[in-house]
Amino acid sequence: MDSLILLDPVALLVDVPSENLRKGSLGTVVEILGEDNYLVEFANTDGVPYSMPVLGSGQLMKVYQNPVTA
Repeated sequence: MDSLILLDPVALLVDVPSENLRKGSLGTVVEILGEDNYLVEFANTDGVPYSMPVLGSGQLMKVYQNPVTA
């Protein structure tokens, strides 16, 4: 996985039932807590946050919004 940086969009790779999150949920990295832990904000389509768990890099996939340039 590419390194995550602040404000990167991410998708969950696993369900996180304790946070009412399911695989595929989209979030944003809002804080980096060491080399493998991230505070990720999940918000609804109105921008209202509904969960902000600390997740490991193995639970996340960076989401790309621009094509690869050669």
